[in-house]
Amino acid sequence: MQKIQNFINGKYVDPVKGEYIDNVEPATGKAFAQVPNSSIEDLELAIDAAQAAFPAWSTMSVDKRSRILHKLADLIEQNLDDYALMESRDNGKPLWLAKAVDIPRASTNFRFYASAIVNFSTEAQVSEGFMVNYTRRAPVGIVGCISPWNLPLYLFSWKIAPALAMGNCVIAKPSELTPMTAYLLGKLANEAEMPAGVLNILHGEGKGIGQAIVEHEATKAISFTGGTATGKIVGATASQQFKKVSLELGGKNPNIIFADCDLDEAVKTSVKSSFTNQGEICLCGSRILIEESIYEEFKRQFLEECEKLVVGDPMDPKTTTGALVSEAHLNKVDSYVQLAREEGGTILTGGKKLDREGFYYEPTVIEGLDENCRTNQEEIFGPVVTLNKFKSEEEAIEVANSTRYGLSCTIWTSNLQRAHRVAHAVQSGIIWVNCWLVRDLRTPFGGMKDSGIGREGGDEALRFFSEPQNICIKL
Repeated sequence: MQKIQNFINGKYVDPVKGEYIDNVEPATGKAFAQVPNSSIEDLELAIDAAQAAFPAWSTMSVDKRSRILHKLADLIEQNLDDYALMESRDNGKPLWLAKAVDIPRASTNFRFYASAIVNFSTEAQVSEGFMVNYTRRAPVGIVGCISPWNLPLYLFSWKIAPALAMGNCVIAKPSELTPMTAYLLGKLANEAEMPAGVLNILHGEGKGIGQAIVEHEATKAISFTGGTATGKIVGATASQQFKKVSLELGGKNPNIIFADCDLDEAVKTSVKSSFTNQGEICLCGSRILIEESIYEEFKRQFLEECEKLVVGDPMDPKTTTGALVSEAHLNKVDSYVQLAREEGGTILTGGKKLDREGFYYEPTVIEGLDENCRTNQEEIFGPVVTLNKFKSEEEAIEVANSTRYGLSCTIWTSNLQRAHRVAHAVQSGIIWVNCWLVRDLRTPFGGMKDSGIGREGGDEALRFFSEPQNICIKL
C-alpha cells in the first residue's frame, strides 16, 4: 500500500512521528493508501522552510512569479488524465467529471492569477505641487490554506494560486479524505522551478495539524473552506491573533422556479444543480421552491430526469452519480433521509443506500416538508433535495431567506424586472439567473450569514493575500 508524504522545502518527507491514517477509496470502501497524520513538529519544519524562502519570493519580480505559475498551469494540463484518475479514486466522483471540471479548473486558477498579478494596479492620489500618496500591496507573509474534500484540487489551487501570486509563502492542508492530487502537486511545483519552501503541503486531520496551522503565530492569514461548525472555530482562533481570515462555509441554497420560466431548461439544469458531484458541492440547490401553478408539472418532469441518473462505478463513462466520500458521510446523508420521514416528508424517489461495495446513495427527492424543519434548515451535502410550493414572489423570498445560510441562489424567470428584484432581496452572496455554476474568476465569491466571511476570486483574493501600505511623499 502506498504511503504518501508531506511536501516541505521542495522535498517529499515522512511525518516526523511516523503516524499515518488510511485513505479509503469511496468506490470500494477499502484503503488504497496511507496519509501522514502530521504533528506540530512537521509544521515547524514547514514554517522554517517558508520563512527562509519568503525574502526572495516576496521580492521576486512579478513577471518571474507569473512565469512560474503559468508553467505550473501547463504541467497540470499535461497531467490531466493522471490527476483526474487519482481524484476520482480519492473522492468517488465520476472520472469524466474530474476530467471535464475539476482538473481543468485547477489549471485555470493558476493561469488566471499568473495573468492577474501582471495586470494588478494600485491607487495614487496627487496633490499638485505638494505631495503624492500611493498604495502598495505588500505580501502578508506565511499563509495557511485549508481546503475541503469535495473539489480537492480545484479548491486547493483556488486558495494557493492567489496567495503565491502576491508573493506569500504557503502552508497548505488538503482534506485527509482526499489528499492525492495535492500530494502530486509538489512534484509539479518543482518541475515549474518554484523555489523550495514557497509551497509546503502538510497532510493530516483538521482537528490536529489544521488547527495547529491556524494557531501558529507565524501564519498571518488563514483561508478556510469547509463546514460552518469548523469555520467558527477557525474564525475564533484566528481573531485572537488578529489574523486575516477568509471563511467559505456551508450552504442550504434555494432554487426558485417561477411559472414564467423556460420549464425544460429549468428542469434539466435543476437536476444538475441538485446531483452533480453526488450533491457534494456547496453551491448545489438543495431546496427547490416552485410556483404553485407549475408545481405538479415541474415535479413530473424533474422526477423523469432523475430516473435517467446512473449511480455506479466512477470509472464508467455512463455513471452520472458516483460514490459519497466516506462511510461516515454516507451514514450522515442516510440519517437525514430518515429524519425527513419522521418529519412527515414523502420520498418521491431514492431514499436508500445501494447494496453494493462502496459508499453509494440513491439520488433522493422529498416533498411535503415544512420550511422550518431540520431537513430544510440543515446542510446535508449529498444527493438529497426537497420540493416546496410557493404562491407569490414575496413568499418565495421569505422561504429562500429562512435559513441561517446565504451562499448561493438560483432564480428561474423570463421576467427581467422580477429577476433583478428577487436577486436583490435574496440574502445570498452568489445569485444565478436562468443558469447554475457559471463562474467568472474576476468576480468575488463568498456567502452571507453563516455561509462565511471574506471573498475569494479576482482582485478580492489578491487583496486578501496582501496588506495595503499608504506611502506619502512630499514634493
